Amino acid sequence: MQNRISSFPPIIDSQSDIIILGSIPGVKSLEKQQYYAHPQNKFWKIIFELLNEEFTHDYTQRIETIKKHRIALWDVIDSCERKGSLDSEIKNEEANQIAELLEEHPNVKAIFCNGGKSYKNLQKVLGKNYKRPIFLLPSTSPLHTVSFEKKLEEWKRILEFLG
Repeated sequence: MQNRISSFPPIIDSQSDIIILGSIPGVKSLEKQQYYAHPQNKFWKIIFELLNEEFTHDYTQRIETIKKHRIALWDVIDSCERKGSLDSEIKNEEANQIAELLEEHPNVKAIFCNGGKSYKNLQKVLGKNYKRPIFLLPSTSPLHTVSFEKKLEEWKRILEFLG
């Protein structure tokens, strides 16, 4: 049996308008204990571009920026076994308590999934006709080889629900 890995606590508060859900942190994120820590992952570049904020590598400032713009972060998977960072290697997963978190935060108007794995898993957890809109966005992972411009264009959807 492989070692189990676990996701991080959610970053959410009573002001959050949207939540962005990944699958579970990759190896680099687990090492650094930071969401989207892999230098080739485009998550932070996309978010800062969309929010018209000056890009930073400082994790504390990144978190402050998403909170300021009312964006929550979490992962669909609480724990699993996985070799490496590929979602396709995820086995024996346990889901995070997404429905409960959303019940505690009725201000969240929409749910955005960063990639197909989080979207598929979320549908298993919440069902296909959940009471809040759920959107599938292209993964920001470097393994998802769509161009930055194409990812950025699709991620603009989050702006409709902010502010």
